[in-house]
Amino acid sequence: MKWGFRWYGEKKDTIPLQHVTQIPGINGIVGTLLNKLPGDVWAVDEIQDLKDSVEKGGLELLGIESVAIHDSIKAGTADRDQYIENYIQTIRNLSKCGIKMVCYSFKPIFGWAKTSLAYENSDGSFSLVYDQAVVDGMEPSEMYKLIHSQSKGFSLPGWEEERLKKFDGLVKIYEGVTEEDLFENLKYFLLKVIPVCEEADVRLAIHPDDPPWEIFGFPRITKNLSDLKRIMDIIDSPYNGITFCTGSLGADPNNDLVEMIRQVGHRINFVHFRNVGFMGEKKFKETAHLSTEGSLDMYAIMKALVEAGFDGVIRPDHGRTIWGEIAMPGYGLYDRALGISYLQGLHEAIIKNDRN
Repeated sequence: MKWGFRWYGEKKDTIPLQHVTQIPGINGIVGTLLNKLPGDVWAVDEIQDLKDSVEKGGLELLGIESVAIHDSIKAGTADRDQYIENYIQTIRNLSKCGIKMVCYSFKPIFGWAKTSLAYENSDGSFSLVYDQAVVDGMEPSEMYKLIHSQSKGFSLPGWEEERLKKFDGLVKIYEGVTEEDLFENLKYFLLKVIPVCEEADVRLAIHPDDPPWEIFGFPRITKNLSDLKRIMDIIDSPYNGITFCTGSLGADPNNDLVEMIRQVGHRINFVHFRNVGFMGEKKFKETAHLSTEGSLDMYAIMKALVEAGFDGVIRPDHGRTIWGEIAMPGYGLYDRALGISYLQGLHEAIIKNDRN
């Protein structure tokens, strides 16, 4: 496995790259260009600048998350082909810079949703929390206001003001779009893009729904094993792969993560490794990574990844805010550094035990 860490660049991230390099065993960064909106073409010089900034810190740019999909593609509107062509050009430009993996998602409007970005735990740390009961009492347009009010001034991926200030227009283009429509629009996209990915040697990795169920009546198609297998069947290619996010899929107790890995592990191109704690019906918080701190068996999940032969990029995902750190919600240094050390320890123990 390659041990990664998500980083938002020298100008946007509160964490100096030098601090990331001090994490034992770290291989590299999973990066992004925060100035890019869905549908934009990523220019070669911009990608290369990001890569150069990572490499001068002694790390590798392991992949990109995310090259966001324009809503016209997801909704299947008449102008989708031009945005697909933009996406294809970005894939080619990433390939020219040596990038081999791209995480993306295919969710209407809301890429991810939480109802609290600073839930105070009993120990004084802060976690991200999702509570469906809160969402049920809101209008969709209120979700952006809720997230923005808790952002601490950070620009949060998926909640860009430039995009969501046109919220009414976004809602309108999804009117009447069913789950089957959304799947067919993904199929249309993948049939055009995956052949280019194969040619350019860039593997795609679709991210699951977060939370993994329908919200505000918008369709969701990456919720569970059945959804993921159906997507993999669109094109039987290793370039049509999965981001296996344990926290997103694991938020639904009906998802058996170990069984999911056993069935689709050969198509996992990227792993987000984190824990969640169930707090009630469709209510959960993002905990410290250890099995004892949440509701998921992280040892069993790591063991399943090893048995599946996963050797791609894995990174700790959302961490708590601890030790007074001022950072983007979910993306501070301290708890994610603890998390990656924990998952490295699990991996080492499993590998050495299997040898004996």
